[in-house]
Amino acid sequence: MQNTTNLITNDAVVMGLLAAILGLVFITEKSEHPFWKKFYKFVPGLLLCYFLPSLLNSFGLIDPSSSKLYFVASRYLLPAALVLLIISADLKKIAGLGSKAIIMFLTGTFGIMIGGPIAIILIDQINPDLVSGDVWRGLTTVAGSWIGGGANQAAMKEVFNVDDNLFSAMITVDVICANIWMAILLVMAGNQKRMDKWLKADTSSIDDLKETVTKYEKENARPITTADVMLVIAVSFGLTGLAHFFSDKIAPWIQINAPELAKYSLTSGFFWLIVLVTTFSLIASCLPATRRLEHAGASKVGSGFIYILVATIGMNMDITAIFDNPGYFFIGITWLSIHAILMITVAKLIRAPLFFMAVGSQANVGGAASAPVVAAAFHPSLAPVGILLAVFGYALGTYGAYVSGLMMQWAANFGM
Repeated sequence: MQNTTNLITNDAVVMGLLAAILGLVFITEKSEHPFWKKFYKFVPGLLLCYFLPSLLNSFGLIDPSSSKLYFVASRYLLPAALVLLIISADLKKIAGLGSKAIIMFLTGTFGIMIGGPIAIILIDQINPDLVSGDVWRGLTTVAGSWIGGGANQAAMKEVFNVDDNLFSAMITVDVICANIWMAILLVMAGNQKRMDKWLKADTSSIDDLKETVTKYEKENARPITTADVMLVIAVSFGLTGLAHFFSDKIAPWIQINAPELAKYSLTSGFFWLIVLVTTFSLIASCLPATRRLEHAGASKVGSGFIYILVATIGMNMDITAIFDNPGYFFIGITWLSIHAILMITVAKLIRAPLFFMAVGSQANVGGAASAPVVAAAFHPSLAPVGILLAVFGYALGTYGAYVSGLMMQWAANFGM
């Protein structure tokens, strides 16, 4: 049943509000008015597309728990967007970005793994009550989510026998802290040149990729016809449907015949959906017919789907929830701060561009739903990098979270 205490309970109305918010942001972002030009110099438009919908939830106007919009966006629009962004990508150029992308991703994983135990030890010195008892067990589920995704998080709940009430509190910590970090990354993306200058990064490979894509778009740009639009829709949702069909067969089969593989996320339908749609898209990107879809604005349609996803992610965030368990949020913020310090330090040492740092981090903390969002904030052509790294994160999620959980158990006992 829908929550009647909320002012708006109709998904059609909520979708209309989200669409209006997105339209308002884009209109003002392109405005020549001095106020807006100055405003968007410091605040990325993508951040507002995420933050403004959260106010609808925070002020009690809507109830995200009774809405199907995020489910629709994450299960239908996200895979379709991945199709359009991947088939439009210059994969040879992406492969040539070098090893720094992998180094930053693995640094992000390591930062999450050690961040939890270090946060427990530090906070135990300040307020032992915050990390007493079975709190460490609950934090293992956060590690599962931040290294891999929802399936890895559920696996940690079972492995470490986490109480349901504690698990519920940790989900809130996971969502709020991860979204705050995502907002910080988007702000950084808006100041990319200054950050790269400070990091003394070599951005030539990324610049070459952007230049190649921009040149390709200009050379092949043409008026878009209705047939073009329908072909874009046919390919994107066709491959999405195909991925759903096989994921609905594969995940339950593994669940029945090899349930022990759940710890590797192989019983998760969403995991298989992302892996399959990525695989199908990579194959399709090699075909000249699908590559030509970019002439019909495929990546722009895909970006539009991503923005709708961003708005639905935002509407699930209740910023007032921070006050329900402030101590737990302090642990989460300390944890992500350790992760951030490590990421920035390594990026500085190897002179990695901000893009690799941001996407390497978000591929861990946010996963497949938000890593391409952060990547696309730098340039739409870079979204596939976020997708591929996020899929890699699912594979590492359970391993990393389990080891991190053991370290957190040791850290909790260390302070006793």
